[in-house]
Amino acid sequence: MQGFPSVEPGLTIGLLGGSFDPPHEGHVHITKLALKIFNLSKIWWLVCPENPIKSVIPSDINSRFLASKIIMNHPSVVITDLERKFKTKYTFQTLIKLKKLYPTTKFVWLMGADNLINFHHWKNWDWIMKNIPVGVLARPEEQIKAGLSHTAIKFGNYRLPKEKSIILSNYIPPVWTLITGPMRNISSTEIRKKEYRHN
Repeated sequence: MQGFPSVEPGLTIGLLGGSFDPPHEGHVHITKLALKIFNLSKIWWLVCPENPIKSVIPSDINSRFLASKIIMNHPSVVITDLERKFKTKYTFQTLIKLKKLYPTTKFVWLMGADNLINFHHWKNWDWIMKNIPVGVLARPEEQIKAGLSHTAIKFGNYRLPKEKSIILSNYIPPVWTLITGPMRNISSTEIRKKEYRHN
């Protein structure tokens, strides 16, 4: 499959999607944390051409892709532009393509607690919950708000205790878990604001 990541049989791949505009140490931190907590073979960053949830148009995908490769230099992490290759706009479309392209691979969707809070605004969000295990990483102060989100309440019966997070990928979805831990309090929005003020 030219242009697509190669996958050995039996691997479990974590998927971390986003604009990465710009990528920063917070992304790196949760990626390394997720590799360990969810016992993932690899993590793929899905650098998206656009974010349909946000009104702000991201910067050029080529520059974001290159910046992601520079900052996230890890043997178990692959930086991809799969959504550009797939020509998909929404996460559920990307997941359908991935499942078809890699039928024997186990995938886990990764996201921060801020995304869980707004997850019910994503296109076909409930389909995503029902078709892939979801691992949510949160700062301690975000835990309560994330746990009271629309998605957390609707899928409350499918929440896996954090003690079992290491075997999250072994469960048939819907299944999700919320992990708290030391997080880097950095956001791409704040970085862009600082860059704008210094220009």
